[in-house]
Amino acid sequence: MSEIRGISPQIAAEYELSPGHTRVYVWEKPVRLAHWLMVLSLIVLSVTGYYIYNPFYISRGRTMYVMGTMRFTHLVAAWVFTAAIVLRLYWFFFGNQFSRINQFVPTTRERWKDMVETGKYYSFRRWLPTPHLGHNAMAAAAYLGIFGVGVVEILTGLALYNNIMHAKFLGFWVNWVFRVVDIQYVREIHFIIMYIFWIFFIHHIYSALLTDSEEKNGCLESIFTGFKFATQKDLQREFGAEPPAESEPPRPALKTPAPSKISS
Repeated sequence: MSEIRGISPQIAAEYELSPGHTRVYVWEKPVRLAHWLMVLSLIVLSVTGYYIYNPFYISRGRTMYVMGTMRFTHLVAAWVFTAAIVLRLYWFFFGNQFSRINQFVPTTRERWKDMVETGKYYSFRRWLPTPHLGHNAMAAAAYLGIFGVGVVEILTGLALYNNIMHAKFLGFWVNWVFRVVDIQYVREIHFIIMYIFWIFFIHHIYSALLTDSEEKNGCLESIFTGFKFATQKDLQREFGAEPPAESEPPRPALKTPAPSKISS
């Protein structure tokens, strides 16, 4: 039996670990690809977008087209971000059980209870986070909200882009935005959302580091490898008695043979 140090026996009993861990494939490749495409594209979009709003470097040369380069880079990164959002939304319906939409919308009593318990943990009313292989209910709901904000950012950005390009096909999808909201407010919404993303980004890094240090199941590494480490209790909670087919069973420890006695 694994030992949990530093907490009371009552709390340790709830999170008692089984003698072995199983390597479980949680985050599939499309989920990890969409995650990192969103991270990288948002960084590029923030730098170039802020430059478009407030040019912090003015070129004195006649051949340096800095603003044009920034706008083009912003446009390319915007299409990458759009593709990442579409991929992740698609995987809501075709991914594994940890990536599907029912994990992000708390429709069951268990998910609502988990959201309450997670709220207690973040408000220092609970010692340890609720155990999960996927997202807890509160984190999943927050991610769904961020995806929604991302869709708003895409619509406002494409509407502002088509206000210059006047493309008929693109206008069919986004010109309605200016009939609902005035263009100046569209620009302001598009700009403010950048700060919403960065507020979320800072908290996301903090919560990922915190959860990884508390759960000790490979949470932080899983966004690179896709795998987490689960106890037998985790497997019973998530899958029943047997682990899924893509899981890797625990490797038995190698036993060193006892040295033979040397006869005199």
